Amino acid sequence: MRKIFFALSAFSILISSCSQNLDSKKQKNNPNEHLVMATLWFQRASECRALYYQAFNMAKLSLDKQLSADSDKSKPKAVVVDIDETVLDNSPFETNSIRTGKSLTSKAWKEWTDMAKASPTPGSLEFLKYAESKGVETFYISNRDTSALLKTIENLKNLGFPFADKNHVLLKSETGIKTIRRNKVLETHDILILAGDNLGDFDEFLQDRSTDFGFSKVDQMKAQFGERFIVLPNPMYGSWEKEVMKSDEKLNPSEKENLRKKQLIGYEELK
Repeated sequence: MRKIFFALSAFSILISSCSQNLDSKKQKNNPNEHLVMATLWFQRASECRALYYQAFNMAKLSLDKQLSADSDKSKPKAVVVDIDETVLDNSPFETNSIRTGKSLTSKAWKEWTDMAKASPTPGSLEFLKYAESKGVETFYISNRDTSALLKTIENLKNLGFPFADKNHVLLKSETGIKTIRRNKVLETHDILILAGDNLGDFDEFLQDRSTDFGFSKVDQMKAQFGERFIVLPNPMYGSWEKEVMKSDEKLNPSEKENLRKKQLIGYEELK
């Protein structure tokens, strides 16, 4: 009996070890495993929620300040906001990508946007409704594809966002650079506030990060942040990652992980 017990115990340990090795291998081969902590922070850290409230509180203060100082009544006023991770929370898409281990493709993204189930980010709806009460229009400039226009409007409308219509939701048709669409708004409106989670949401000058990851450009425009530019937190994805990776090659998950780690600042990099 004792021999049978030890044999069964050894077999159980072997099976458990094999299972753990398989799980470990799955994690290493999952192209989205690196998103776990970032997505977890975005969804579960109350600090993230606080940062959104802080950003939109600053936006409200800045809007009031600019409206009270404005003497030019020739054009109506507007705020311009990005959509994803600015006014809509798409983190369930990241979660699904982590769980399935499937690559982040435009097809998978369309499946998510077609659901029209993204929730509002903290403070975004309240701010845009406040702007509306002050006679300020909202324009949504997003790099979602134009094929997602109707579902995007549906999602925004269902949540009660103001100005959720074809005239105010401007999606990407040819280029992801938003200057052309911002200039279109400027033809008819004065833009008082721009809000987004990516530097390209504010000024084309900030688009290129090839020198020092764009730090010096941000430093040059630091007076704008918290005034005209309102930045929202997004650790999950963005243009910043392309500069960090600095590779056009199709790397496997392990190679990408090594490349990310090389960009970290540790003891050795301290001067």
